[in-house]
Amino acid sequence: MKINLLEHINSPKDLRKLSKSQLEQVAKELREFIIDIVATKEGHLGASLGVVELTIALHYVFNTPKDLLVWDVGHQAYGHKILTERKNIFNTNRQLNGISGFPKRSESVYDAFGTGHSSTSISAALGMAIASKINGDFEKQHIAVIGDASIASGMAFEGLNHAGVTDANLLIILNDNTMGIDPSVGALKNYFTDVKAGKKVRKNNIIETLNFNYFGPIDGHDINAVITELERLKQIKGPKFLHIITTKGKGLYQAEQDQVTYHAPGKFDKVTGEILLKNENIQPPKYQDVFGETIVELAKSNKKIVGITPAMPTGSSLKIMLNEIPERAFDVGIAEQHAVTLAAGMATQNLIPFCTIYSTFLQRAYDQIIHDVALQNLPVIFCIDRAGIVGEDGATHHGVFDIAYLRCIPNMVIFAPLNEIELRNIMFTAQLGIDFPLAIRYPRGKGTIIDWKQPFTKIEIGKGECIIAGNEIAVLSVGSIGNTLINIQSELPKNKVAHYNMRFIKPLDEELLHTIFKKFKTIVTVEDGTIIGGFGSAVSEFAFKNNYKSINLKVLGIPDNFIEHGKVYELYKSIKLSKEFLIDFLTKL
Repeated sequence: MKINLLEHINSPKDLRKLSKSQLEQVAKELREFIIDIVATKEGHLGASLGVVELTIALHYVFNTPKDLLVWDVGHQAYGHKILTERKNIFNTNRQLNGISGFPKRSESVYDAFGTGHSSTSISAALGMAIASKINGDFEKQHIAVIGDASIASGMAFEGLNHAGVTDANLLIILNDNTMGIDPSVGALKNYFTDVKAGKKVRKNNIIETLNFNYFGPIDGHDINAVITELERLKQIKGPKFLHIITTKGKGLYQAEQDQVTYHAPGKFDKVTGEILLKNENIQPPKYQDVFGETIVELAKSNKKIVGITPAMPTGSSLKIMLNEIPERAFDVGIAEQHAVTLAAGMATQNLIPFCTIYSTFLQRAYDQIIHDVALQNLPVIFCIDRAGIVGEDGATHHGVFDIAYLRCIPNMVIFAPLNEIELRNIMFTAQLGIDFPLAIRYPRGKGTIIDWKQPFTKIEIGKGECIIAGNEIAVLSVGSIGNTLINIQSELPKNKVAHYNMRFIKPLDEELLHTIFKKFKTIVTVEDGTIIGGFGSAVSEFAFKNNYKSINLKVLGIPDNFIEHGKVYELYKSIKLSKEFLIDFLTKL
């Protein structure tokens, strides 16, 4: 009976005791282990399956954790985590109080750098390599594994450009699988396709032009070839670049065939690969789908509308427009800065750009929002997906800072729809013509209204509304978290709590606020963003400016710390924004 080798591997030291001939079996077992866990616990699947051989080879050849290994877009790193002392707790991956789905320095000495967003590995590893030289350590190895389309990002080029003029002991490994979450796009993707086809290797090699020693391309699933190449490169000093070819989802047929769906497929049958669909009745749509269908509906009657996304066409549902109106929909790759300024350029020529970016990724384009859009007061419409708490992806992906970082920017108008109908109506309103930049923030996941395709209604900019009357306490909410307050109304003392859906964080509806502040002595603000600089801060500033000194103002929102991973309801409970907390809080107030 064949011994299961992975059972006896708890660290890279155990792995290095094996012979090279045993490593193919380890690769098979590691794939099965990842599939077994992710099939029931969910998570990122395809990317980690694609780098199994590379992961084993890296820890076999290099002396980790002394040698420093950085995984770009950390969803590639499941195999790495399993081999580095976390195999026995890998079933807690992405769960509350469990291990993170991404590399995390505080979790393990083997995680040299935290990576949740893309294209940071080259800069980080170069920084480490320069530090080693300054510290007199000329033997330490520094490896950056960059894949899933991250090489095309501007930040990756900045790192390459700098590294090429250093003598840093740096190895960059391009995990070339032609995929991000969606298929890779752009001229660089076409270039590497030509390289793989043998059309461009030594002649006009873009990597060698940047002063790197370029090696490859090699088959990233031939573990012996990868080990041989790594052992050779280990002896070469200076910046090096190894190009390997892999298949995202390798080892699970369905994941190889449908790489977009199996990037993070949810629960699936580990034997057949079939995704296990939830047995649900008719449900409200996801907010992203409301955006995707609405922009197409509007664009069919308004020829000036264009859609832009940085590498998230499926996640944002701009894929619907890319399929139906491809000449006016643009996936620009992992390039948030470019996406924003591209939209600004279009706006100067009287197009109506809807730029859809996840809240956590919009952070990467902050200067462009200020300098290229707001300073010139250009009517770019930012559709900010995944605003608020997003769940198991954790601190790197929660969209909790956008209210605070956008609210301080002059000219910016910020709207948070209560539901799908308000999202549709603000999109309709924006395309009628605005003369300011507009940010529309909405959450991940399903809304609340099944019959959401209703006739469009224009929304008056800067106006909120009272949706539930009351006599003692006024609760002011922005965004979809207001639905929690609507749902608990029957469990609160009768006529005690009034609820106002403010909708606009900037400009505030000051006329409505004056009415509220004159009627109520106790006012509570509720938001799914950070309370520092957020909606509650804006209301506090209003109260101070207008000398409402006697008001008892309570601000509820995301506290001043990074929120870790877990299911959304678990996280809301931990930060005191759950349904149960709000009932108790408002009843006792």
